[in-house]
Amino acid sequence: MGLLPLPKKGMEHLPVEVIGNILSRLGAARDVVIASSTCRKWREAWRNHLYTLTFNSNDWPLYHELTRSRLEIIVTQTIFQTNGLQCLSILMDDVDEFSAAPVIAWLMYTRETLRELHYNVRTTPNINILEKCGRQRLEVLDLAHNTITGVEPSYQKFPCLRSLSLSYVSVSALDLSLFLTACPKVEVLSLVSLDIVMSDPQASMELSTNSLKDIYVEAISLDKIVLEADSLEKLQLKDCTLEVFELVSKGKLRLLKIDDVSVIHLDIGESAENLEIVDVSNFTIMWSKFHHMIAKSSKLRRLRLWGVVFDDDDEVVDIETISACFPQLSHLSLNYELREAAVQYGLQGSFQLENVVVLELGWTVISDLFSQWVAGLLGRCPNLRKLVIHGVVSETKTHEECHTLAKFTSFIVRLMRKYLKIDVQFEYD
Repeated sequence: MGLLPLPKKGMEHLPVEVIGNILSRLGAARDVVIASSTCRKWREAWRNHLYTLTFNSNDWPLYHELTRSRLEIIVTQTIFQTNGLQCLSILMDDVDEFSAAPVIAWLMYTRETLRELHYNVRTTPNINILEKCGRQRLEVLDLAHNTITGVEPSYQKFPCLRSLSLSYVSVSALDLSLFLTACPKVEVLSLVSLDIVMSDPQASMELSTNSLKDIYVEAISLDKIVLEADSLEKLQLKDCTLEVFELVSKGKLRLLKIDDVSVIHLDIGESAENLEIVDVSNFTIMWSKFHHMIAKSSKLRRLRLWGVVFDDDDEVVDIETISACFPQLSHLSLNYELREAAVQYGLQGSFQLENVVVLELGWTVISDLFSQWVAGLLGRCPNLRKLVIHGVVSETKTHEECHTLAKFTSFIVRLMRKYLKIDVQFEYD
């Protein structure tokens, strides 16, 4: 008995909902408009089943040539031909500002169904975007180059918001605090280059949230930040200048990342017990104090101290203490100025880093001490699988520098004959 031939199914047989999903995956407004002109069915999918729409100045070169008013008309006409948009992105880096009226129209038209809003254009005059989006289904808000003012102390104004990102936004410390209080379910918070308006001579900010799990703070300068977040799991600080940063939490923190931060007093309280990753780079630390802060992190798996500078010239990173405090450590990355004491005293004792399988070591100025340091650490890692050497090699090298680099290369070749099972990689800048 022969097999019956399968019926032929082309694009015209796709359900209109599936076509809507296809158009939504295109994202870029121009591509969606072109694709929807295919036939009546695709136009219907655009109108009634399109969920995602993006206007991005990088998607189409002609955006750069349009006047502001023409661009506003195009965005308005495109949005108003859809029903049920859930994700709207308007990211126009080359547009200085939009008029308030069309922006209000876009927000009011989509507010009943919108789940995500990404918007980075100034409006003239300034509009209260929070007022237009409040008390709706919004789950993600990514706002840039705008001003937030007059936030009312209204609890649960954003009952569904889970992710909030503010970049280059002007906001007072009080309004930001009230805004966060109005988001009872927010889990992810990103604050980048905020213009914090202060009414108090002391530039301080206090934020309190029970739901927050992940916070990223970049390019902010304040005297004091106090963050009360019982559920916080990830804390990342970058390019910040602070006198005091205090975290009040209930010990759920798993990741601490600090990059190029100037802070006099850093306190994470009792939040270190569940830390799994500590990544510190381009940072001046007092090792004894910093170690005391994370010493209870018995679950620590990854420790990275990269380009750190010690507050006291006599301070030494005690590798034996690291071994004792962090028994589960599997990935260790170290790069700091080596002195005689770092090699002589930092590797004292008969300790072993039993679980370290990846070791990354780096220099900014190579010396014979680095070779001794590498050999000493290799001997402490019996189960090591991968060694990565990071180095800085200047374009104009003196004869002495070339000689030192050649000696190190020969040394590594001889050394690795003892550790044939270890994968060795070199990364030079």
